[in-house]
Amino acid sequence: MVRMTPAFLARTSLCGAVLAVSVAAATPHAVAQNAPAQNATGSQTVGENSSAVVLMYHRFGEEDLPSTSIRIDQFEAHLAELKSGSYQVLPLSRIVAALRDRKPLPDRAVAITIDDAYRSVYLEAWPRLRAAGLPFTLFVSTDVVQRSGGDYMSWDEIREMARGGVEIGNQTASHDHLPTLPLDRVRDDIRAANTRIEAEIGQKPTLLAYPYGEYSAAIRDLVAGEGFLAAFGQHSGVAHSQMDRHQLPRFPLNENYGGLDRFRLVANALPLPVTELTPNDPVLTGRNPPAIGFTVMPGIGDTAQLDCFASRQGRTIIERLPAGRIEIRLSEPLPAGRARLNCTMPGPESRWRWFGLQFYVPEN
Repeated sequence: MVRMTPAFLARTSLCGAVLAVSVAAATPHAVAQNAPAQNATGSQTVGENSSAVVLMYHRFGEEDLPSTSIRIDQFEAHLAELKSGSYQVLPLSRIVAALRDRKPLPDRAVAITIDDAYRSVYLEAWPRLRAAGLPFTLFVSTDVVQRSGGDYMSWDEIREMARGGVEIGNQTASHDHLPTLPLDRVRDDIRAANTRIEAEIGQKPTLLAYPYGEYSAAIRDLVAGEGFLAAFGQHSGVAHSQMDRHQLPRFPLNENYGGLDRFRLVANALPLPVTELTPNDPVLTGRNPPAIGFTVMPGIGDTAQLDCFASRQGRTIIERLPAGRIEIRLSEPLPAGRARLNCTMPGPESRWRWFGLQFYVPEN
């Protein structure tokens, strides 16, 4: 039997067709700030007392779309695991507030998010989440809801969910590839979605999800300037209080990568805080392969056990320099579109630390 370690899962997901299911990621700006680290053998270290796993789903029970849908039996197994008593499932807004204020969160804090407002969310996911008493956030792209056509929820259904306590977030109006747009169009897209959502449910969203998890440093700054409390990608990793709140990670789950073993690894993950991260923009317009490097914060553990995998390249060459500095050597350029580097290392209590990067490589 193959041991289901994060390294194995990273290798299998990176070799698959859907890169969004990579198992260890943060973002190029999700860097730790200066903060004291505790002993690596202790129960907590940098960011750990204020960290949370954020899960991401799209469709439910749509078995002809396994790259974006989760089977119902898989989803029910996830909910049963979350209800087992080991986890604290909290509203995403509460987790964001704790990260912002650097206040403690319970161990194994988890948030549930769902993107795109597909109708199977209303028909399949919401009844089960409501019966389990688990809060979640729905990120909505307003143009597709307006077009409707049967695949997406209606505004009446979204209003019903909002009245039932579901948090509604902004996923832009168009759900376009934001790095391909001029910044003024990105701003207009985000504002149009906020205006429509506020008009429909009576509340302005404070949380945003980047469509496809794609953004640049300039887009990140724009989103922060628009007043959003936090923004999320579509890449794996553990959100913690040392991170940039406008580039927070999530663990994507689908039929191909929704098995219970992987889910337990994800739900029990710990942060892997880093500093001095390069490159500083996730959109690669210059050197490719990029010069990737970061410094693991003191007290995290033995970096000799850190392992990294790159999209379509598998295990990477790692140069371990003094003072926890890690330099990644890629064997070839990253492919056009979304590409990821995922790193994991063992943590305390048989849990795993997760860090990664998502890049966007423009088409020539």
